[in-house]
Amino acid sequence: MLAAGRAAELGADVLLLEKMPEPGRKLLISGKTRCNLTNSADLDKFITAYGSNGKFLFPAFHKFFSHELLDLMRSYGIETKVERGGRIFPISDNASDVVDALKRYLKQNGVKIVTGTRVTGINVEDGRVKGVIAANRDFSATAVILATGGASFPETGSEGDGYRIAHELGHTIVKLRPALVPLNTEEIKGLDKEGITLRNISLTAYKCRVDEIHSEISKRMIIDKRFGELTITRNCIRGSVALQMSLAIVKALENGAVSLEMDLKPALSVSQLKARLQREFDRSGKSSLRTVLKELLPGKLIEPLILISGIPGNKTVNQINAREKEALASLMKMWRLNVLEPYPLATAMVTSGGVALDEIEPRTMASKFVRGLFFCGEVIDIDAETGGYNLQAAFSTGYLAGESAASYIKSFPA
Repeated sequence: MLAAGRAAELGADVLLLEKMPEPGRKLLISGKTRCNLTNSADLDKFITAYGSNGKFLFPAFHKFFSHELLDLMRSYGIETKVERGGRIFPISDNASDVVDALKRYLKQNGVKIVTGTRVTGINVEDGRVKGVIAANRDFSATAVILATGGASFPETGSEGDGYRIAHELGHTIVKLRPALVPLNTEEIKGLDKEGITLRNISLTAYKCRVDEIHSEISKRMIIDKRFGELTITRNCIRGSVALQMSLAIVKALENGAVSLEMDLKPALSVSQLKARLQREFDRSGKSSLRTVLKELLPGKLIEPLILISGIPGNKTVNQINAREKEALASLMKMWRLNVLEPYPLATAMVTSGGVALDEIEPRTMASKFVRGLFFCGEVIDIDAETGGYNLQAAFSTGYLAGESAASYIKSFPA
C-alpha cells in the first residue's frame, strides 16, 4: 500500500492488485490488532535489530525512516504513542485505523485497487517487465513491485506466492523459516493449559539436550541468552524473550538437539537464593513446602516445581535436608526443558528468509536480473526482533520501491 501510494504520489499510473477482498489484512492483526507501527530507537539500534542483513536497509531508512512514517500517519489523522521498549502504536490501539489511513493515502493519490485478483506470475520479455499474469486476466505494466509478504498467517493472504514468482524469474530464495514463533517443549507436569506469564526471567538456549548440560559446558554451546517476559504453558513457551530467541533456536534445531534453561530468580546468586530459602524455612518450620514456596514463586509454578523436585509438597520444611534444599535452589536458578520443535511457519509472526539481498539493488529495491522489477517488505530476506522493526522495514522498503518504480517509468520516452 505504501509502495503504491508513493509511486502514484510521484505521478505514476498505479494499479494495486490484491488477492484478498480488502488490502491490509495482515496489518489488521499486527501488534495483537493494535499495530506496532515502528519504534522510537535510533538508526543504529534499528540496523542492529535485523542482524547481519541490517546494513542492506541503510538506503531505505535514509529515504524514509520512523520520523517520516509518523509524519505521514499524522497527516492522515493517526496520532501515536510510545510504550515500553520504544514500541509505537496508534493512540486508538486499533490497527484498522492505520489501514484506513493508508487507504486514504491511496485514494488521494489516485491508486486504482483491484481486489480478489491473485497474481500467478510476471511477464518478462528480453529481460524487462511487461506485466503480470493473474488467474482471470493479464495486466500490462512497465514496472512491477512484488509486495506479497511472507508465508505466515496465510489466511491474511501471505501464502508465499512472491517467493515462487521471484524464483521463476531467476532469483535465489534464502531458506524460509519461522521467526518470532512459539516453541513446543517437553511437557511441564502440574501446569494448566493457560500457563503463566513471568516477568524478569532469564532464558538461555543450549545446543544440547538437558541431560548433556554440565557445569563446565562450553560457551560455544550457548545459542542465545535473554532477559525479560516469558509465557510458559504445559508444553510451550512464548512471550517476548522466547520469540526473540526463536529463530536462532529454529536454526540450531536443524543441526541437533536444543534445550532451555530458565532462571526464575536472576537477581539472586545460587548462594543468595539458598540463604533466602533457609530464612523462609527457619521462619516457618512446621509449614509445608507447598505453603512456604508461595513466598518465593507465583502460585501456578509451585506444583510443577514440586513435581520436578520429587519432594512431597506436604512435607514440612523443618524435615527438608540439605540435599533437597540444594535441589530446590538449583531448580529455581536452572529449570531446564528440551525443545521439541517450533510452531509451524504459518503461525509465525514473521517469515525469515526470502529473496536474496545480493540480488536486489539496495538504493532502489530493483531486481538485478529483471529490469522494471522491484521488491519490498517481507518477501525479501529481512527479519527482525519484535518491537515495530519488521513493519518499519516493510514501510521503508515499500516507500523506496514505489519511488524507484516511478522514476524508472519516467526514464522511458513518452
